[in-house]
Amino acid sequence: MRFLRRCNIFLTDAATNHRIPQLQQHYDIIAARPTDERTLQQACMSLDVDLISLDLTQKFERHFKFPMLGSAVSRGVKIELSYGQGLLSNDSTAKRNLISNATQLIRVTRGRGLVFSSEARSVLGIRAPSDVINLATVWGLGHERGKDSLTKEPRAAVEFSRLKRTSFRGVVDVVYGGQKPVGTANKATQGQKGPDGQNKRKADSLEGTPVSVSGEEKPISKRQQKRNMKAAAQKAAEQQDQE
Repeated sequence: MRFLRRCNIFLTDAATNHRIPQLQQHYDIIAARPTDERTLQQACMSLDVDLISLDLTQKFERHFKFPMLGSAVSRGVKIELSYGQGLLSNDSTAKRNLISNATQLIRVTRGRGLVFSSEARSVLGIRAPSDVINLATVWGLGHERGKDSLTKEPRAAVEFSRLKRTSFRGVVDVVYGGQKPVGTANKATQGQKGPDGQNKRKADSLEGTPVSVSGEEKPISKRQQKRNMKAAAQKAAEQQDQE
């Protein structure tokens, strides 16, 4: 089991968020919670965060727009939907705002880059994964997209955050591949030794080896047979002339 450290940042002023990248070395997940439309636009467009967590129980001044949320999804930033904010609330307005905002977010983002979480402060606010998928289906999200929002998308957010901390610009990651075994290195460097105890080269070790290892001679071609017969005839003629 792996425990992750998460930092939740409430964005109240767009001019005081320049020190957020310094927190990435101390936390595994950086989540931003915008409080107004200006900070939401800044979080979607330029802030280097991993999650954008919205308080869906409140009523926003304007509707969500695809260019703003789509830019966040294209940068790898996930949109977090917390269902526990309205389940245990006694305020009917909070529940109505939760359903309205969640439905609008699913419609605007087209079901991409969404992460469902409980944000529950007690055990009573936690629901099983199948219940969350059914709840997302009621809000307009497909079954496969709902399953990805509980499995694929959260893992992608964690891995992308890790790559930003450990890799070079989130592209090249250095992985430890282990050391070379000692026995293999010795076999590679060890060669044949000559009479004087020094290593012999491979070319020296091949000297004196026969061409045919199996002992069988290769068949002679017809052209070579004609040449041999002609040479034998010339040799016989020379011997007759000498006699």
